[in-house]
Amino acid sequence: MFKLLKQDIEVVFDQDPAARTYMEVCLTYSGLHAIWSHRIAHGLYRKKFFFIARVISQISRFFTGVEIHPGAKIGKRFFIDHGMGVVIGETCEIGDNVTIYQGVTLGGTGKEKGKRHPTIKDNALIATGAKVLGSITIGENSKIGAGSVVLKDVPDHSTVVGIPGRVVVQNGEKLRKDLDHHKLPDPISEVLKEMREEISALRTELEMIKGAKRDDD
Repeated sequence: MFKLLKQDIEVVFDQDPAARTYMEVCLTYSGLHAIWSHRIAHGLYRKKFFFIARVISQISRFFTGVEIHPGAKIGKRFFIDHGMGVVIGETCEIGDNVTIYQGVTLGGTGKEKGKRHPTIKDNALIATGAKVLGSITIGENSKIGAGSVVLKDVPDHSTVVGIPGRVVVQNGEKLRKDLDHHKLPDPISEVLKEMREEISALRTELEMIKGAKRDDD
């Protein structure tokens, strides 16, 4: 347990350039507090102390703004950056070295029974405000762009953006895990750019046709 807690602290220094000292991280990082509270609640939940586990979960939610159901399974070196508004559902499974940002929801899509929340594999990154819904899988080393809504499985080594989420990068190579989650391609913007270029070409062609017609007259 102490080794796991130490890893939770170390990942903060790895992922957050603003982290300075161990004391500062331990006392002021709400995401870290939420993870530690969850590890206690999850241990009680596994021993079927469901009520106490939920109480700890709700107290943590009140103080940190992060709601993690005690039934959720979370791996090593999990990092929540600026965790306000994060929601993680009961049957969610999160692998190792996963990073999520504020406003992320790992939730369900309705009143399904059984496994109804996402599975997030190792080294995934889910950016600000993204919603990952349903019993789907986010592959290893994948990135979910800010504000995306993901409703389908995401392959390994992929980048997803948009509503609904679309895979825009999948090259089979490991993606570099960094904080540049705002520098992701926007498929809608790219389509609009192509349309503008096509309209401009059509206007030029139309002007040429009009000019030829005037010369004939």
